[in-house]
This record gives sequence, C-alpha cells and structure tokens, in this order.
Amino acid sequence: MQTRNQWGIPSFGSLGVAAAGTGYVRAMEHFTIATVAERSPDFRRVLWTGEYTQLVIMTIPPGGEIGEEVHEDVDQILTFVSGTGEARVAGEKKEVVAGDLVVVPAGTKHNFVNTGPNPLVLYTVYGPPEHADQVVHRTKEEAEAAEAAGQDEPPTARGHTV
Repeated sequence: MQTRNQWGIPSFGSLGVAAAGTGYVRAMEHFTIATVAERSPDFRRVLWTGEYTQLVIMTIPPGGEIGEEVHEDVDQILTFVSGTGEARVAGEKKEVVAGDLVVVPAGTKHNFVNTGPNPLVLYTVYGPPEHADQVVHRTKEEAEAAEAAGQDEPPTARGHTV
C-alpha cells in the first residue's frame, strides 16, 4: 500500500524483516532518495540509523562546503543528486555532478565544496554511523555548534536503540 512519509513523499510502507542476529523484526524503510534529498533544505538530516550504517541527506548552499574533516574509523560513500561541486579527497580534486559517487575511506582527509549557482544536494552512507540518530542541522553553523557541544554523537555500536 502506498502512503506518504513525513515530507509528503510517496512511500510503499514498511515490510517486516528480521534484523540479523537479533531475533526481532524491524520495519524496512523505503525512500525515494533523490526526491527526499531534493526537498530537504537542511544542511544535514539523518534519515536512518542502523547498527552498522547510517543514511544522511545534505544540502550545501552555493559557495558553501562541508568543511575539511577526517573520520578516523568511518567509511563514507557520497552520491550527488543535483548541483555542481568539487570533491577534495586525499589531496586530489575532482568535479562532481548529479549521478556521481565518491568513496572516502576511513582516515582520509576530505571536503566537498559547492562551486555552482544552485544547492549541491547529496546523500551519504556512513559505516559505522557518524551522527546522532534522527538529528537535523538546518545550517553548517548549527551542525558545528552541536558537534562542539557533544550533541551529535553517534549511537554506540551493537545494541543501540534506533
């Protein structure tokens, strides 16, 4: 049965699936990911957090950037939905556009910069989770303040509540 999620986007509901090794059933989440990402004005919005991975959408305004960073123990895969930008990974620079995917291995310095006139929209998967479950940061400044205050810590591995 088709329903609409909290953003008014068509969803096909939840299907019960057994979470590996848990013995309990969790609902499958379904997202029309490009549409959900395009409709979000937020710098960062965590859509889903699992035990080993996390799905996040981001919107970087024109002239903005994620900010140079290193995730010591977290791999990151970014897929670009719209806009144009520059990926800066391990000292290498590459233009990114809709449909591109960039892999950032754990421990690698990286940044993503919006070089175009429109928002740079993407979704990213972290493994393991990098941010607090269901967190929404409307701006980069809000995200940085939450991180500095220790308010954006990921759930603990194995057995956290999602």
